[in-house]
Amino acid sequence: MRQDFRLAGPMRLLVAWAGLVAASFLLGCENPSEAGGPPGAGAPPKVGVTTVRSQSVLLTTELPGRTAPYAIAEVRPQVGGIIQARRFEEGAEIKAGEVLYRIDAARYQAAYDSAAAALQRSRATHARAQLKAERYAELLETKAVSQEDYDDVQVALKEAAASVAVDEAALAAARIELDDTRVVSPIDGRIGRSMVTQGALVTANQEQELATVQQLDPIHVDLTQSSVQLLELRRALEDGRLQRPAGGQPKVSLILEDGSAYPHTGRLAFSEVSVERSTGTVTLRATFPNPDHVLLPGMFVRALVEEGVRPEAILVPQPAVQRDRRGKPYALVLAADGSVEQRELETSRGVWGLVLNRAFANGQNPSEPGTRVL
Repeated sequence: MRQDFRLAGPMRLLVAWAGLVAASFLLGCENPSEAGGPPGAGAPPKVGVTTVRSQSVLLTTELPGRTAPYAIAEVRPQVGGIIQARRFEEGAEIKAGEVLYRIDAARYQAAYDSAAAALQRSRATHARAQLKAERYAELLETKAVSQEDYDDVQVALKEAAASVAVDEAALAAARIELDDTRVVSPIDGRIGRSMVTQGALVTANQEQELATVQQLDPIHVDLTQSSVQLLELRRALEDGRLQRPAGGQPKVSLILEDGSAYPHTGRLAFSEVSVERSTGTVTLRATFPNPDHVLLPGMFVRALVEEGVRPEAILVPQPAVQRDRRGKPYALVLAADGSVEQRELETSRGVWGLVLNRAFANGQNPSEPGTRVL
């Protein structure tokens, strides 16, 4: 597991680098000739000494993931007709509201003009009914007209007002359909290839999209983590073995498919609320800035997610940790009097080629001054 850290202070370990490997092959041989080696092979192996101590270490976990657009819109026509023009370059950056296609608008313009004329007629009828109602109100005061005639005029006035409202709504609908002949982008982003050409016949709300617009800056990265790992992390945070890193939301860094590091860091946006039944994993979503569009949707990446800070971690160089015949890890500890003792370890994980050791099996604290490991 990759992790940037520095040893906080001296705690001495003796590390038998390649020499310990040679010594392990000679274990149990009384002299070099019995091992079949050349003269001088029985010379004591050279060992290195390193000093370690307990320190605070930021732990990360590596998770696989794939990139996904921050927003995606499949552009479809809202009205039917013939495509008259395409107004964009495939693969270009576009803005929300930018016209992408023009559909033949002659039929929709005629419908709009008809609705406008109908509205003018209904407004004229309403005006005439309004004047008549005012005259009948004056005549009713002098008893020149009956109450029934006056009531009929008032009903006609209300019917004329309703006709105006209906025609106004019809004009608005015609205006919407006329505007929909200009197919625009609903979001900012990068547009892909066009699925239709000039002269193609399209229908309202058809299944085949005309083009797809994807917002790539910022961009999402969907990560998968096993539910077991998630439970272990929560328990470690609850019992104090891990502490949340400063800044609240954990930071995330990426390693691209070619092994290079992505230059921008991201943050976790949310965690899925359910576990995938077939895989037993939970989906985590991180958001990254993508100003240069290095990340494209569908790319496979590896993410290093901050888990938390372990305040009393012991970091031991990997070459100092060996395994016995049972597969148990151990290290050779050099005491203050110069004697060497084999000490069984309980290891947790690798960090930049070092092993994070939680405790020595015999109970001695490896962070005590003078403790050295071969």
